[in-house]
Amino acid sequence: MRILQVGNAQLRRFGKARVSTEYKLLNGFIRNHHHVLHFSDRDMAAFLAPFKLRDLGIGKMNRAFVKTAINFRPDMILFGHCDLIKNETLETIRKNLPEVRIAYRNVDPLFVPHNLPAIQKRTGSADTIFITTAGSGLDQFRGRRASIHYMPNPTDASIETYDNSIRDDLPYDLFFCGNSNEHTERKNTIVHLSEQLQSSSLTFKTFGYFGEPNVWGHEYEAVLANSKMGLNLNRQEDTLYSSARLSQLMANGILAFIQKDGKMNELIGEDTAIFFDTKEDLLERIKELHKDDATRKAIASKGRSFYRTHFSSDAVAQYIVERTMGLPLSRDYIWSKH
Repeated sequence: MRILQVGNAQLRRFGKARVSTEYKLLNGFIRNHHHVLHFSDRDMAAFLAPFKLRDLGIGKMNRAFVKTAINFRPDMILFGHCDLIKNETLETIRKNLPEVRIAYRNVDPLFVPHNLPAIQKRTGSADTIFITTAGSGLDQFRGRRASIHYMPNPTDASIETYDNSIRDDLPYDLFFCGNSNEHTERKNTIVHLSEQLQSSSLTFKTFGYFGEPNVWGHEYEAVLANSKMGLNLNRQEDTLYSSARLSQLMANGILAFIQKDGKMNELIGEDTAIFFDTKEDLLERIKELHKDDATRKAIASKGRSFYRTHFSSDAVAQYIVERTMGLPLSRDYIWSKH
């Protein structure tokens, strides 16, 4: 089938961002033998605008999107965080292509205030909505046109290419990368760990904190390639929510430390990562695993295999297709009951 995927391709970052959900799903659709055309709304708005001032090109971009849809005639449209795309534009496309099905995906947490209205405004325009948070928090979006579904953060075998679970020559014992301190107390945990581990032999890298610059693109991939263990500290915890960081850790064979409050253990099991309650508990588990490399490798290896098996971009992309097109589920998607 033909799929028109709409989202930020980040072309103007010139290769700096290479781990986005956007590209993982694109790869998944293609591997599932769908014919995919990608429309980058933000890049197109800037391209069509006078003097490349993006806000001046929003109207032209929306008209170009309609033209693209009519020319390509997709069976399904999937759009992500496309605030520049107007609901009126989607309705224009429906009038011209009455058989098209429209899906919306949102990978931002529900505790970020601007995200709730961003989702709400699509509930009457999309046929399906996919959110990387599960639980009762999704109930507020039900009752209009769109059916609401949970989706995990996908991994892609061509992007998460490492297997650190088989290596013991890695220079970083533990790392965390973060560039946002809004709506979160996680910096307290980072400070606590840094202070308590300062005199130990453990190498703890904290990119984005304590004067260390954050890392992107190739530099971030180098951190992943050189790390034994990683902290999956979300800004806040919610049911089965995680940033895409979790896929980057687990699918690369990096032992992930995950807060129990998010109930991720109910989805991925207790033996694929390390789950902790408090920062004191986290500190003790880090010390234990630093001394026990065999256990670190075993858990990380199981987590890597589990994540790649169940949350591949192929599987997540096909789940979106089947839910949106009203098709029978072709496999046992272990997250579908959520």
